[in-house]
Amino acid sequence: MLKLENLTLKYEEKLAIRQLSLSIKAGEKLAIIGTSGAGKSTLLTHLYECLKNEAAYCSQKQGLVEGLSTYHNVFMGALTRHHWTYNLINLISPFKKPLEEVKQLCLELELDFPVSKRLSELSGGQRQRVALARALYQEKEVFIGDEPFSALDPVMSRRLLKMVFEHHSTVIMVLHDKSLALEQFDRIIGLKQGQLLLDARQEDLTPDAVDEFYSDVSTVGVNNVLAVNDA
Repeated sequence: MLKLENLTLKYEEKLAIRQLSLSIKAGEKLAIIGTSGAGKSTLLTHLYECLKNEAAYCSQKQGLVEGLSTYHNVFMGALTRHHWTYNLINLISPFKKPLEEVKQLCLELELDFPVSKRLSELSGGQRQRVALARALYQEKEVFIGDEPFSALDPVMSRRLLKMVFEHHSTVIMVLHDKSLALEQFDRIIGLKQGQLLLDARQEDLTPDAVDEFYSDVSTVGVNNVLAVNDA
């Protein structure tokens, strides 16, 4: 589906990704892990730029509109599916079909309040789920998410991740929850200082190996983790 060769990227004039090579196959459930500043978000943004025609993107910045209702923030995911006149009329007076669709989607995401509620009235966790709802409402084959569950508890995160998997054939996600990555994703890659230092199938990794990747003891430990995937 996508192949990167010796990719180098900058973020705010600083080198963020260094000569990274990576192939992603359609149908993969790929988790990206690493410490803060490792280049995860920069890589994810680039992946979305490469796949934007077939991917929905749920970013940390969210891109939600404070002055609009929950309904309109979710409906923005479908703007490209309709003519601008339809979107304009729907902004003034929501049509019944998309209104019911958004209501149902919000209920599935455990947003149990009227969709007319303004975004500015929502909590951090609720806002995160509204951003997730908008991404799901795009109805794309690929889901790209940058820590989309960071404000949610582990139990809810697992429920919503299952929903993401059900709606998308391919999922690429940055996660801070190592256990969630190990339990639910079939492939895990790890970045450190902009370099790809871990790339392994789920069945070839253990929690200890992931902890070793996060440690700064030596690069030998990281190489041992990589060797698991090559065996």
